[in-house]
Amino acid sequence: MKNKTEYFWYLLSLLVSFGLLQPVIAWAQDPDPVEVTARFETTPAFDDEEGRNSDSDDPAIWLHPSEVENSLVVTTKKEGGLAVFDLDGNEVQDIAAPAAPEGSEDNKPGRYNNVDLIYSFPLSGSETVDLAIVSDRGSDKLVVFAIDPTADGEETLPLTDVTAADVPFIFSEDQAEVNEERTAYGLAVGYNGDQVVAFASQRERPVVAMLSLTTTAESLVDYTVVQTFTLPSEFELPDGSTWTPCQEDDEQLPQVEGMVIDEARGLLYLGQEQVGIWRTSLATPGADLTLLDSVREYGVPYERTFDEEEEEYVCELLFDQDPGVSPGHLSADVEGLTIYYHPDPEQGYLLASSQGDNTFAVYERAGSNAYLGSFQVVDSEATDSVQESDGAMVINVPLGDEFPNGLFVTQDGDNMPVDVDLDGEARANTNFKFVAWEDIANAFPEPLLIEPTGWSPRE
Repeated sequence: MKNKTEYFWYLLSLLVSFGLLQPVIAWAQDPDPVEVTARFETTPAFDDEEGRNSDSDDPAIWLHPSEVENSLVVTTKKEGGLAVFDLDGNEVQDIAAPAAPEGSEDNKPGRYNNVDLIYSFPLSGSETVDLAIVSDRGSDKLVVFAIDPTADGEETLPLTDVTAADVPFIFSEDQAEVNEERTAYGLAVGYNGDQVVAFASQRERPVVAMLSLTTTAESLVDYTVVQTFTLPSEFELPDGSTWTPCQEDDEQLPQVEGMVIDEARGLLYLGQEQVGIWRTSLATPGADLTLLDSVREYGVPYERTFDEEEEEYVCELLFDQDPGVSPGHLSADVEGLTIYYHPDPEQGYLLASSQGDNTFAVYERAGSNAYLGSFQVVDSEATDSVQESDGAMVINVPLGDEFPNGLFVTQDGDNMPVDVDLDGEARANTNFKFVAWEDIANAFPEPLLIEPTGWSPRE
């Protein structure tokens, strides 16, 4: 039996099929998102030369094996590299991205885009180690860091590079192709049975590669590309016409970035930024794709014009001509995907960053992932609000006195207040906000589950 939310959208889908949805769209709006505030925020990353052209993007919450209050948040900041924070938002390690390879002025420097974690990776013999794995969009490779739980953040630092030498390009044949920048972008890592797998998406293409991670004789981490699959880039509408999302130029296709693996349910979720959220099985990735929710812009006609001042193409969506194809709950771009786990794999939630309206959508983890509502992170005395979020992660386990019921971390794409340089020019900056899970759960009219025991990423 469908719940009320599923049944409502099922009826709307029937109306779409019979061409009767358009009159309904006017009143079929989602409820306003509930509002929450962050407890802490990280220091800002500045997108200028002084700030190493840093642009915060994606977080991963690492659970300390014995002292949960010493858990860490590993974050990417693109050309700026990595930043590692404690649970108060204090930086404990800064790792610069690699310089451009020698040989050509066209070669690009490292650009750390997304990060994910794997626990208890077999590094050598009986030794296991926790890993932070990063997609390097500048080199079209994965970069792997071992996490040292004994590091004190001063004399010893938590992350050490353990990437094998000469790991392969993921999508490119050679450096010249890497320089075209259709390289590794989004990332999700997890166990598929006993195998450690990573899924990397390709920039400006709807292509995803599945990789297998292994250990070398030198106790370093290597990988091989197992397969690739492609998501749709054209979509047939009920009237028989086709629609493709508007891109900045004709060479681009709708890309994927946000991804997350649900190991217990054997599923991979993929956020195609201007389309919606797809679900596929780990057993046959890409062969059984289901679009579980779409962006509201899905199917909307558009005009693409050239902005002379900005020297770029701009897409103007013609909502007055909206055929009413999609009653989706997201606003493009779809960005970070993350799962609130529960000891029962039929319980918990899938969360998605809805970048276009600065909210986060919440879906049931079970069944067909019914939509439950949305929340947004607003201003408080402690931190500013969150806009244009890229990556996000949630963890349900206790993390000390401040986060006894779990933690949600999200990138803020427009951090305030704005800093200025010596010339009085604004310095664009981004950072990450830390939100207590119970603040999110209890903000909903029907509170979400709060279950900090019975499941751990280490089990």
